[in-house]
Amino acid sequence: MRRALLLAAALFCALPARAQETAGERFRNLPPEKQEELRQRFRELQSLPPEERAQLRRNLQRLETLPPAEREAVEQNYRRFQQMGPEQRREVLQRWQEFKKLSPEKRAELRAQLRRVLSASPAERKQILENMRRWQQMSPEEREQMRQRFRERRQKMKDRRNERLRERRLR
Repeated sequence: MRRALLLAAALFCALPARAQETAGERFRNLPPEKQEELRQRFRELQSLPPEERAQLRRNLQRLETLPPAEREAVEQNYRRFQQMGPEQRREVLQRWQEFKKLSPEKRAELRAQLRRVLSASPAERKQILENMRRWQQMSPEEREQMRQRFRERRQKMKDRRNERLRERRLR
């Protein structure tokens, strides 16, 4: 959550001078409590180590150079992230730290899964995250048992589907 707040402050502070005039006008038109919230975010940004602030600037520059469709996708993901509850955001951030340590192949697989989580309804997202937590708490033996049950269930579904196809051909 802190990174999301800092990113918003970085976006606000890193705008070109001409755009800051417009941002400054918008800032002055905000309610006092929103102004104070932005000031606090700015103070947090300023308190970061220089290398972390530099990384935020690089991220912002990368965002600004994205093609419009990709940038919109990133912004939409950010909005979805902001709509998550604090616990869900913490979970996502924790997973991100683990993600960065993985191989490129595993990261690609997990990116697809993350898109599924982000595009899910809040109720579905909650269920997915709960399943992930349960999976993490299982022992390797329990996980293997669950994998075996899943394989058996999938095979039964495949068998039923094939049986229905055979029945249709016989008609």
